[in-house]
Amino acid sequence: MERMLKAARASGSLNLSNRSLKEVPDDVYKSLDAVGEGENWWEAVELQKLILAHNDIELLKEDIRNLPMLSVLNISHNKLSHLPAAIGELKSLKSLDVSSNLLHEIPEEIGSVTSLIKFDCSNNQLKDLPSSLGNCQDLSDLKATNNGLISLPEDLSNCSKMLKLDLEGNKLTVLSEKLVGSWTSLTELNAAKNTLNGIPESIGGLSRLIRLDLHQNRISVIPSSIMGCSLLAEFYIGNNFLTSIPAETGKLTNLGTLDLHSNKLKEYPVEACKLKLSVLDLSNNSLSSLPPEIGLMTTLRRLVLTGNPIRTLRSSLVTGPTPALLRFLRSRLPAEEESGTTSESKEKVIVMASRLSLASKELSLGGHGLSVVPPQVWETSDITKVDLSRNTIEDLPVELSSCASLETLILSRNKIKVWPSAILKSLQHLVCLKLDTNPLKQIPSDGFEAASNLQILDLSGNAGCLPEYPAFSSLMQLQELYLRRMRIPEVRVDIISLPKLRILDMSQNSIQSIPEGFKNATSLHELRFSDNNISALPAELGLLEPTLQVLQLDGNPLRSIRRTILDRGTKAILSYLKDRLPNQ
Repeated sequence: MERMLKAARASGSLNLSNRSLKEVPDDVYKSLDAVGEGENWWEAVELQKLILAHNDIELLKEDIRNLPMLSVLNISHNKLSHLPAAIGELKSLKSLDVSSNLLHEIPEEIGSVTSLIKFDCSNNQLKDLPSSLGNCQDLSDLKATNNGLISLPEDLSNCSKMLKLDLEGNKLTVLSEKLVGSWTSLTELNAAKNTLNGIPESIGGLSRLIRLDLHQNRISVIPSSIMGCSLLAEFYIGNNFLTSIPAETGKLTNLGTLDLHSNKLKEYPVEACKLKLSVLDLSNNSLSSLPPEIGLMTTLRRLVLTGNPIRTLRSSLVTGPTPALLRFLRSRLPAEEESGTTSESKEKVIVMASRLSLASKELSLGGHGLSVVPPQVWETSDITKVDLSRNTIEDLPVELSSCASLETLILSRNKIKVWPSAILKSLQHLVCLKLDTNPLKQIPSDGFEAASNLQILDLSGNAGCLPEYPAFSSLMQLQELYLRRMRIPEVRVDIISLPKLRILDMSQNSIQSIPEGFKNATSLHELRFSDNNISALPAELGLLEPTLQVLQLDGNPLRSIRRTILDRGTKAILSYLKDRLPNQ
């Protein structure tokens, strides 16, 4: 013990976890006063990090005030029945973990620790949180799971920097409009396994929310304001009392997982068939039929329908593979009219699109069967967005080169074979380029240099088109990269090294492993690797927590992590991986 205390006085960090301690050694409280023989007091440093987790400690003394420089205190998994009032004198404390103890209350003095950023009081016997916690205005990560909380103090509305809030497993009946409306920076909200009877309308103000878990409550209505959660990627609201889903759910364009199992739903709204979901769980509801438009949700990898009284589908389809079910549903759609059935109607569309572009600065000619773009559509060169998707275009119109203000160019689902370097060089303001599902040949090694300001790039469905390494290093502004269905065998280093990359989607490829190098990709918010050949995950991936909000791995032969963990979503996976890291 003396050797460890001596090392702590040199490093400022002391780890006494898993040592079967019944009490905190007195010398820990003495800090610099315990400088021993052979030590130079002027070389000793104040204790800044103290880990006492996984012991049998029953008492934390008031003497804790003698450690004023503590920034991290972890005394989780012990037998504490109360915290000392002196905890409020730790003015430098940023992270406090008192989870898995026997605490009945948190002292009001906690409100004096205004430097607090992260507070975990999970797995105790708390019935409320002190209102003074609202004084900790830098608090961004609060975890109070598995207690007996009945309500939250309204003063928590002062914690406007809140990013992650985990309240699972309590007795909350309501989340107030004021509280939810004040947490506009929130990215994760977990209030599962409570007795909530509704969702506040102010949820729509959480425009940065990425993960929302409200499963196992008593919620009967989802407010239409949910559409304001524009970044929402995971929404879990199974085991509630929902009878319908608002049409506005269809406006959650970033949603990848929607879990609605074990409710009382009688129908699934057609508007929600526009979502680009990977997982949709509708099991154990009251659905008697499905809209055939669900068949158009081609991004779905998992559609769960068991436990519904569906009479319009064979049981073999309901329990069978998702792609087969989607194909069947598509076959039930009315036959689509041929696009541009007459040259007259096509001409009218072109004239109208051209006129609209004068005011809107957007030219939209998607899905009209065009093989060439008529010169007369270019009424103005001030266009900022051009959509030519779902046509049969092989060569881009030269008029595009004159659109110097163009920011978005959508060329999805055409017959383009050659990377348009010459035109891209003229489009200095272009930030979004979508070339997915074209017969694109290999991009020249310097091809990306012509579009170095791109922030969004979609090359999905163009197998063999990627330029040679390290071409991606030319795209230093890139934030979103979509490389689905391209038979890619590995993740290249020049992709991992993109400094501003927030979303990387490499689903439906042949990738066998995820490189450890991702641990340095700290700007990543979403990482999608569904339907590859990945059998193991590097523990280093856990270092991306909490910045990584979405990790999609369904459809892989993973053997290194239990299915129960995978099914719990991104947060559980990253926590599991982080725990597997060797001690630093």
